[in-house]
Amino acid sequence: MNPLTSITSTIALSMGLGWASGINLYATIAMLGFMGYTGNMTLPPDLQVLANPMIIMAAGGMYVIEFITDKIPGVDTGWDTIHTFIRIPAGAMLAAAAVGNVSPAVSIAAGIVGGGLAAGSHATKAGSRVIINTSPEPFSNWAASIGEDVIVFAGLWTSLHHPILFLALLVLFILFAVWLLPRIWRGIKKIFAWLGRLFSRQDTPPASPP
Repeated sequence: MNPLTSITSTIALSMGLGWASGINLYATIAMLGFMGYTGNMTLPPDLQVLANPMIIMAAGGMYVIEFITDKIPGVDTGWDTIHTFIRIPAGAMLAAAAVGNVSPAVSIAAGIVGGGLAAGSHATKAGSRVIINTSPEPFSNWAASIGEDVIVFAGLWTSLHHPILFLALLVLFILFAVWLLPRIWRGIKKIFAWLGRLFSRQDTPPASPP
């Protein structure tokens, strides 16, 4: 592998881990660890610990829990809220570890960008779920959850086998997120405003008869 290809592959893996961690951290760790354990990929030195069977089983178990939780409207939003404090720092750490034995400045830069990507993908997922959960039927929620898992697995596979394509798709995702997030935020504010009006009407005592 020539140096340019190696650098491109490393960048794609680092950014891919940050992006995927913001959507489903446990699926990301389980897939990476399994591929390293089975010899389907050579993990960077700082990520080789993920190939430990104990870590693969722990990540796989948490993925199963998230797979179920993610299908329950309302509960998925609570799960996403808690994981704001888990996915983003984990995405930064995985992105930094993926660049291998380089200077501390490069590792920190990779961690900053990876954490930013994790924050962006997490916000896009969590915010979209709040809007989707306003639908009374559960099927849109299930479709979104399954689609997110497919995107994570497909995205990581693409980052490993077609790094240039992945980086191009990642740029499109960033542009899409920049366009979508303000609209999601406006939608969330409307939902909370509606809930505020609903509860204020319920708390208002009935008028006394004349």
